[in-house]
Amino acid sequence: MAITVVIADDQEMVRTGFRMILESQPDIDVVADVVDGEAALAAVEEHLPDVLLLDIRMPKLDGLEVTHRLSELSAADPDRCGRPRIVIVTTFDLDEYVHTALRNGASGFLLKDASPAMLVEAVHAAAVGDSLISPAITVRLLRDMAPTGTTGAHRTPTEPLTDREADVVRCLARGATNAEIASELFVSLSTVKTHLANVQLKLDARNRVEIAAWAWESGLATGGP
Repeated sequence: MAITVVIADDQEMVRTGFRMILESQPDIDVVADVVDGEAALAAVEEHLPDVLLLDIRMPKLDGLEVTHRLSELSAADPDRCGRPRIVIVTTFDLDEYVHTALRNGASGFLLKDASPAMLVEAVHAAAVGDSLISPAITVRLLRDMAPTGTTGAHRTPTEPLTDREADVVRCLARGATNAEIASELFVSLSTVKTHLANVQLKLDARNRVEIAAWAWESGLATGGP
């Protein structure tokens, strides 16, 4: 089945460009494109898309507020159908924007100068619960989450990570893809995915971005190997 997408951006040229790129893919269907945050929420209710592409600066409600509201709806009713995976696509890579979006549950953060291939990859990743952040900002932003003093991690695992799980998380926090992690640690791709799934459960994390953020916040990312 096709991945359904809603695009929310106040610039018509951007919406048109994104639609053309995404609809060139046989497995992606853009079901709506809208001009502001309120319309984005309405489109989510109407179409129940798999993925929502959000600009940050939009009239009425900005992308960060839309992300926050959808996150609150999900927290209040975990079984609620129709909450899309959110990918922020913006010209603004201010750290505070990225941190807020990711901590509110966004599955990805791209700059608008990202390549068409990266936009498509971000939608595919979000649709399966994975995430993608523009390489230009990934490690810088997550490194900024590292503790600077006595501040510790925001969450504690329900049980300790195994040594191998910790190795996988360290690689992830440094911006490696699953394939790169598998190559570096000499394990299969399926093994990497299994380790990440286990870590996600232990941390009660919504996606790999939250796992990476936790790794920097807890100091794990700055350790070996």
